[in-house]
Order: sequence, then C-alpha cells, then structure tokens
Amino acid sequence: MKDVRNASRIGRLQFLSDEQKRDIYLAALEIAGSIGMKVYHEEARGLLADAGAQVEGELVKMPRHLIEQARQSVPAVTLVYGREGELAMELGGYNSYFGTGSDLMHTYDLETRERRASVLEDVARAARLCDALPHMDFIMSSAHPTDVNPHHSYLLSFREMMRNSTKPLVMTAENADDLRVMVEVAQELRGGEEQLRQKPYFVVYNEPISPLEHPVESVEKLFLCADTGVPSIYSPAPLAGATAPITVAGHTAQGVAESLFGLVMHQLRKPGAPFLFGIGAAVLDMVTAQSSYNAPEYYQTYMCMVDMARWLDIPNWGYGGTSDSQLLDAQAGMEIAQLTFMAMMQGSNLNHDVGYLDFGLTGSLEEIVVVDEFVGMNRRLFRGVEVDRETVTVDTVREVGPGGHYMTTEHTYRHLRSAQWRPTILNRYGYEKWQTEGSKDLREKAGDKARKLLADHQPPALPEHVGRVLDEKVNGFTERVA
Repeated sequence: MKDVRNASRIGRLQFLSDEQKRDIYLAALEIAGSIGMKVYHEEARGLLADAGAQVEGELVKMPRHLIEQARQSVPAVTLVYGREGELAMELGGYNSYFGTGSDLMHTYDLETRERRASVLEDVARAARLCDALPHMDFIMSSAHPTDVNPHHSYLLSFREMMRNSTKPLVMTAENADDLRVMVEVAQELRGGEEQLRQKPYFVVYNEPISPLEHPVESVEKLFLCADTGVPSIYSPAPLAGATAPITVAGHTAQGVAESLFGLVMHQLRKPGAPFLFGIGAAVLDMVTAQSSYNAPEYYQTYMCMVDMARWLDIPNWGYGGTSDSQLLDAQAGMEIAQLTFMAMMQGSNLNHDVGYLDFGLTGSLEEIVVVDEFVGMNRRLFRGVEVDRETVTVDTVREVGPGGHYMTTEHTYRHLRSAQWRPTILNRYGYEKWQTEGSKDLREKAGDKARKLLADHQPPALPEHVGRVLDEKVNGFTERVA
C-alpha cells in the first residue's frame, strides 16, 4: 500500500500556518478541558472517568493527555472496499474521493424536471447512476424517502443502495438498532466479523449536537463502529452565528473540539479503530436566515478543517459538488466548481453531498452527472506532469524542425489517446454542430446522459445468499419496529 500521507504537495492549498493550526488546537483543548461538554451516555461517562476525565453529572471535562493519546492510536489511513471486496478508497493524505450526500427531502424529477418529495425509488436511481459514473467513488442515499415509515427509511435505503451499486457506501442510521442490522448484513457479505473488519464495506456518518453535546444515539453508534471495525465519521455541524461562533477561527476551534471529543470516546472503546475527523461548516446567513453551503466563510472553515485534519494526521470527512441555487444554473456552476476544486486542491479525503441544490434540501441527478465530469477533468489536472525523454521529445522536435507540423508524427500517434482528456457532456464543437445537435445546454446534456445510463446500466446482482439475508434482516426489523 502506498503511503498517501507523503503524496506530492505541488499545486495544493493551505489556509492556516503551522502557528495558526497550533493556536486552534490549543483553543480546542481549552474548550474540551476547561469548558467541557455534555455526554448523555452513562457508559461513556464511566469510560471517560476511568481514563482520567473530570465528570460532574453529565458534564465531562477532557484532559489534554486523553486527546493526545487518541491522536496516537487512531489510524492515519483508512481503507474502504467495494461490495465485491476490491480496494476502493485509501482515505488519508491528499487522496480525494467523491460521492452523493444523504437525506434530501426533495428531488428534481429527471423526467418532468419538477421538484417533488423524495421517494425510495430515488435512492435506487441515484445509486445506480453513481455506479455507472466513473468518478463517483462512493454512494450515499441522496434522497430521504418520504413514502415509507421514517423509522424504516435508513434500512430500506441501505437495501436499495446495496442492490444498485458495487461501490462502497456511506451510511446514516437512526440509532444503533438499525445500524446493527447493516453491520450484520455486511458481515454476511464478507463472510464473517473479522473479514468485515479487514475489508470494511461502508463508513458510518455520525455527529454530536452543537454546541458541545453528545447524545446517547450518537455515542451508541460510535461504540458499535469501534467494536466492529466499521469506519466512523464523527463530524459536528456547528452553524456559524447560531450554534457556533460567527468568526471562522472560532467556528473551526469549536468544531475541532467536538470532533476530537468523539475521537477520544471512540479510541477509549477500541484503540486503533478507524475514524474520520470533520466539521460540517455551514454558515447562518444573517440577512436571509438560510444555512448556506456555499458562503465564502463556509469554504474558509471547511479548508481550515482539512488543514487541521492533515496536521492531526487523521483522515477527514469533506464536501463537494453542492450549490445553494434552486436550479442547475450559472450560480450552481460557479458554486459547484468552487467547492469541488478547492476540495481537490486541498486534498480533502471523503467528500460527500454531490447533487445537493437549494441549501441541501433538494437533489438533482443531472447535477451528479455534471460534478462527475468536473471531477474527471480535474483528476486529469492533478495527475501531474510526466517529464522524461519521451514526453519532452526533443527528437520529435528535431524531426519536425522549423515550419513543420506534428499531426503525422509517430510521437503524436503514440500519445493521441492518452495526452488529452475527453469530455462527455462539455461542448468542444463549433456553433453550427452544436446547433445541429439540438442547441442543448449543459443541464439538458447531463439529463440525457443520466437517462441513458439509468436505462442501460445494471450492476451485478448480489450473491443469492447475501440477498436472502439482506431481505430477512431488513424485513424482520420493519416488522418489529413500528
């Protein structure tokens, strides 16, 4: 396995100096240690008290040495595998992966283009589309189905995602009960508990409540992940100006403290268990009262979080491919490109929310196709430049000489297919050809591609015994949970 922590820094962003990272870390230690946080899980409080934390009722104050100890035990690289057992993602260093988000209450219908309530079939369609797109690396539910019992929705979505893609998943769960069913199915898929620990199939998204609270459900999911070796994200969503300080530095410091507090509980439960650090850096617009995914301050706090994750040497949870616009329009194009490009330049690891419009309230399959194209183009850019005798090709320049051309040289033939990236929906033709092909804009072309992929692409079926266990366990859960 390559050491992704030592990947090239050429062309990379950095928002914080080493001194600023240290200052934010010290502020986070002070928040955790002298202010403390509410922990509502009794067993977790006992675990923290036994390790040396100061516990006063539900308030826990975290000494610095526990955070330092957790930093030493948490893995710097987390491996995640696809449904068929192939290595799909090496989370850490500057490696960047992209996938959809979860739990969107509304969806733009691909056929009617009308905004409507999301249904379970939208989960299946988004998963199958992402399975067909080469630069979508993992699957989240995208939609939150409103046509099923809400207590069943996470497991029913898990079943649709598992059936419609071979790519790894990032899962949300209501609590440890439905998450446990997902883990049991994944263990069946892999062939046992240890096999799943060696080859995790999904990552679990989990979060505390800002400011400074850790609910029972969140801690139970955190502990279940630690016990079973399933990688756990623990990413607070502090809203700047509402549930976090309005300044970027204060927003970052509180988020760092909340995520690291979860890390300590996770590592005390199972030292060495895989964990992803993160902050959901949304900003409350003080004029509109909207929670913005694309304000400049959101970008700044997000980039500061990635800086902190690399400084801490912990894989990070990130973002890409979102827009606050209600439509896939010019504003959406600006915001999608800005956020996604910054995530790639910064080397943010596991980037979700591709397909989000309307402040994270509405999903668009067309947008997923656009972001896939954008990621592919920029992966070509960040692949770097190969410089050797063959690519510098002085001999070919000598062969052509002054006034010649390279159209028919052997060197051009050798590199014709590899030297240039080719788009699938971006326009590379002149006006007349564009006109004869229907004068379509990017949204229309993305919609055409999405419909074609959904019509033509079918992922391999689950192994029969895994499909049977999946149905038995999901159906059993829905029958006993009202």
